[in-house]
Amino acid sequence: MRVIIQRVKSSQVTVNGEIVGKIGRGLNLLVGIANTDTNVEIDWMVCKCLELRLFPDDEGDDRWQKSVQEIGGELLVVSQFTLYGDCRKGRRPSFDRSATPQLAVDLYDRFVTKLRASGLQVETGQFGAMMQVTIENDSPVTLLLEKEVI
Repeated sequence: MRVIIQRVKSSQVTVNGEIVGKIGRGLNLLVGIANTDTNVEIDWMVCKCLELRLFPDDEGDDRWQKSVQEIGGELLVVSQFTLYGDCRKGRRPSFDRSATPQLAVDLYDRFVTKLRASGLQVETGQFGAMMQVTIENDSPVTLLLEKEVI
């Protein structure tokens, strides 16, 4: 499983000109599911996304002291199968490691459900749709998290 985490001031996702998910301060999560992913990877990733200290404290210290949970932030979760695009050979990416849509939607839904259990506002894109994502980065802070089956 791969997640691109972006600390944002705001973010939204649009499908066919209609806003389907919108957040204020928090995290934009672009989520890629591999064909080997299970609930183990989902559980680990949920904890990381909620607990990573990516936000400064309220006292003006620029060091990252607080998690999205601690600031009461919001989450926008967008499915992104292209995170498993392999561009090492040829001129067209291979998506052999991406989960099938049937597996991916199930694990994606579990990921979102577990994030919502935190009590934070969680918005999503529309799985499998052509989406336009607008991101107002905060600083910017962009990290890649990976949890791979070995």
